[in-house]
Amino acid sequence: MAPAADKKVTGLVAATFTPFTTQGEIDTSVIGPYIDYLLEKQGIKSIFVNGTTGESMSLTVAERKVLAEEWCQKAKGRMDQVIVHVGCMSVKDSQDLARHAAQIGADGIAVIAPFFFKPRTAETLRAFMKEVASAAPNLPFYYYQIPGLTGVHVNVRDVIEGIEDLIPSFRGVKFTGSDLMDFGQCVSNCQPEWSVLYGVDEQLLAGLAMGAHGAVGSTYNYIGCHVNKLLSAFEKGDLVQARSIQFKMQELLSYAMKLGFDVGVNKQLMSELSGLSLGPPRLPLTPCPHDRIEQITQKYRTVF
Repeated sequence: MAPAADKKVTGLVAATFTPFTTQGEIDTSVIGPYIDYLLEKQGIKSIFVNGTTGESMSLTVAERKVLAEEWCQKAKGRMDQVIVHVGCMSVKDSQDLARHAAQIGADGIAVIAPFFFKPRTAETLRAFMKEVASAAPNLPFYYYQIPGLTGVHVNVRDVIEGIEDLIPSFRGVKFTGSDLMDFGQCVSNCQPEWSVLYGVDEQLLAGLAMGAHGAVGSTYNYIGCHVNKLLSAFEKGDLVQARSIQFKMQELLSYAMKLGFDVGVNKQLMSELSGLSLGPPRLPLTPCPHDRIEQITQKYRTVF
């Protein structure tokens, strides 16, 4: 039985960071306060866990299960959507995580393309996704496209063509790329129950103009309250206000990128701005020098 189509993902979805102790072990004690912060301070009602921002490729399958269960348990009855990323290099590990996500009450699962042995065609990628989706056939399934990290440059339009026949639970795409032609083709060819979610925070307004139903991003953890105003302005047709907020986001992120902005730096910025103790990133990511994060934090306060 295919999943119900009454929980379409819209609006902002925060891609969550994984809290670690100072010793580098996962720290689930932070997850409850983290959800409180997103809801109360940022107006964020949906989360995407164990993704790129959550350093999923640096976690064990067992760690990912513990985290997914804690996020789902703490968000139950409070958040609209908890989407769990279950992509791995091994289709068997991905299936294991997909089954687990179904057991713990996740609202959906997502999968990136495997990137060591890369699928070279849309057909091969679709076959991989079909195997993963089959392990949790009643959970909404999303393809998470991020070619900048996977190196898999297969047009998403080709991936989704007729995919509802192959994967009845397919419900959309997290599109983290700058090819707006491919993105537009996804939007124009999607089924009514699908969500096409844009994943490049600094170009969100362009994604909205092309018809994005929502957005998934790391910066919404700490600037979600501002970006919600961007969404509201866009919906009202106030492009001047929407651009103003987008340009502020770009000013902050371009400044951070010049200083070297990766998941580790982003995580530390979230810790500074939220007051949550998220700990260091896990190798091969390295902690951010204190002076650099101070500069970015000051820039945030100047811009917003």
